[in-house]
Amino acid sequence: MLDSDACAGTRRHLRTASLIARYDANLPRYTSYPTAARFTSEVGSANWSDWLGQVEPDAAISLYVHIPFCKTLCWYCACNTRAVNRAETISSYVDLLAREAQLAAGALGRRQRVARLHLGGGTPNMLSTEDLDRLFEALTTAFDIAPDAEIAAELDPAGLTQAWVVAAAHHGLNRVSLGVQDLSPRVQQAINRIEPFEVVERAAGWAREAGVRSLNLDLMYGLPLQGRNDLLATLQQVITLRPDRIALFGYAHVPWMKPHQKLINEADLPGPTERFAQSQAAAAFLTGAGYEAVGLDHFALPDDSLAIAARTGRLHRNFQGYTTDEAATLVGLGASSISRSAQGYVQNHTVERDWRRAVSEGQLPVARGLEMTTDDHRRAEIIERLMCDFAVLLPAVERRHGPAPDRFAAALSRLQPLIEDGLVTCTDGAIAVTDLGRPFVRLACAAFDASLQPSGGRHGRMI
Repeated sequence: MLDSDACAGTRRHLRTASLIARYDANLPRYTSYPTAARFTSEVGSANWSDWLGQVEPDAAISLYVHIPFCKTLCWYCACNTRAVNRAETISSYVDLLAREAQLAAGALGRRQRVARLHLGGGTPNMLSTEDLDRLFEALTTAFDIAPDAEIAAELDPAGLTQAWVVAAAHHGLNRVSLGVQDLSPRVQQAINRIEPFEVVERAAGWAREAGVRSLNLDLMYGLPLQGRNDLLATLQQVITLRPDRIALFGYAHVPWMKPHQKLINEADLPGPTERFAQSQAAAAFLTGAGYEAVGLDHFALPDDSLAIAARTGRLHRNFQGYTTDEAATLVGLGASSISRSAQGYVQNHTVERDWRRAVSEGQLPVARGLEMTTDDHRRAEIIERLMCDFAVLLPAVERRHGPAPDRFAAALSRLQPLIEDGLVTCTDGAIAVTDLGRPFVRLACAAFDASLQPSGGRHGRMI
């Protein structure tokens, strides 16, 4: 006869399997609302120039600089990047970044104060130290980068040098995110990213020696040939580095959008039940190791600003994921960069040659965007709070943005199955995601997404 604990475990497993079978779907990651799928060419350079001109003179802004180059292309990657080995291609790109920074500063009408600067990619450490110097000279000429600004970079440990870290630290680099994904040799072979633990350890050491105050490691679950033991073995190794933060993303297999993902054998991908088990095992391991869960897929040490923001209701979400950034304006530079202001979103040309041509012609290189309505602002706040706090008070949102015409009747109707399954509660407009429902929080967000297409073909799986 099975004991009561075994019976309870079996019931939980069966219930979880039933929920996964019922609810696993293609959904946005909700790093913004509205999502980029709603952007159109009706919003362009003129709109962005006008919106920048309305930024308050004393308001701090954030900068994002996209470097769309990598030494080799990882097969799992869904970023806007390409493999490049010609130094002149990268150097000329930096020249145009400098020009775009001048264009943005001109639209602002001043050297706007910058409180946060994020270098993303691609691989920012593809820049030579000379190009890095030229980039920072251009940015500090166009903008007033605050002495205490948070300056972060996403780095590839395999291509990193100590000289690069020292040069970046000279320019104020104080946060580093290292791409790790998984340390299993067979998984690394399956995703074309060979990176032994010693390489990651060396990169982390260089960053700390240079005075970088915060270290984040990016990991993934759901990769080809990856099992729970592979993921847990990776975690056991990386926590010996005691990173301040760990981001644990689910691999999004979208070969219809990223053709190089077709190089991954789909038969090697774990199914939704195994993906779910991987994510939950990793979360249990990390919380047991002293990390606090932050939102859906981040973990941070208790004294890290991200964990503090999560505990105090000040956590935010943007295209880089969970953040403490509270700036209303984000200026994105580089091909495919997305910018945000109080009025809406714009995205630069994703095709690099189109971006280069626009900047060379003295134009803000915007390809598309979206001007937000009052209803968009209401729903954006609801979705962000659900993603960050797993709870939102609808009457408070309506007090800030005005009452919704239908009082969210359609959204509340779509929530009903989640309520019946114990994933969400709703009492007098107070929406809360239960502990059982946290892995399914994007379903609650989707209920408030007024423009989500039923097929969801542009997005990866939720689990």
